[in-house]
Amino acid sequence: MIVQEDFLRKLRGAFELNEYEVKIWTALLSRGLATAGELSDISNVPRSRSYDVLESLEKKGFVMMKLGKPIRYIAVAPEEIIKRVKKSIKEESDEKLKSLENVKETNLFNDLDLLFKNGIEHIDPSNLSGAIKGRNNIYNQIETMLGNAKKSVTIVTTSDGFVRKVNELNKNLKKLTSNNVKIRIATQANDRVKSLVKNLKGMEVRNSKDVNARFVIVDSKDILFMVNHDKEVHDSYDIGIWVNSPFFANALENMFNLNWNKLEVIK
Repeated sequence: MIVQEDFLRKLRGAFELNEYEVKIWTALLSRGLATAGELSDISNVPRSRSYDVLESLEKKGFVMMKLGKPIRYIAVAPEEIIKRVKKSIKEESDEKLKSLENVKETNLFNDLDLLFKNGIEHIDPSNLSGAIKGRNNIYNQIETMLGNAKKSVTIVTTSDGFVRKVNELNKNLKKLTSNNVKIRIATQANDRVKSLVKNLKGMEVRNSKDVNARFVIVDSKDILFMVNHDKEVHDSYDIGIWVNSPFFANALENMFNLNWNKLEVIK
């Protein structure tokens, strides 16, 4: 059986199989029913390895063993395999999440948290800053900042940035409004922005048509600002600078406040 290497490589990635597993599996799919020896000949997998490979595939639910002599193997329908793989991934993910949650209740986590807090106390405030590369990482940092917000969140962004933030951070923002955290967003109004604003409750959104900036300020102390316009940089190369500095954040927010009341409310 001749199967293109590119096809096998894609299958390996999609189903997390090794080279021998994917060769034996596709060989069986092409036959429907076969012995280990036949599959070894078809797939060019050494016969000494075909038995343990088939055992592995059987455990993963990709094949079934037919009783009788000689022992033969039956292919499972790809649609059924998808269901089984999805179920396996979900179970594994749920188990890992449960394990991580359980860690929070242990002395190990308490010691870890104490180690971090003691370390932070010895850090010079000027060192509480960092460069973040890639838009996904930037949004992870924004999500962390929002998770720590107690009083206020100020966001200045482009119209495209506003759409992204509503899609990525809507749940976080809604949770903050329910906790009476004041949220102000300045962006450039367009039809898409206006349609999203209608579904935002408890947030002030105003039109900053003459302001081209991208930054987030939380509780007048935590600030993240982007160094480029989002139209001028690819997602992967977007760069944000995070600074924990009440002095800097207050100064920037005070400048923002001077213009806030002059901005038109987006409805």
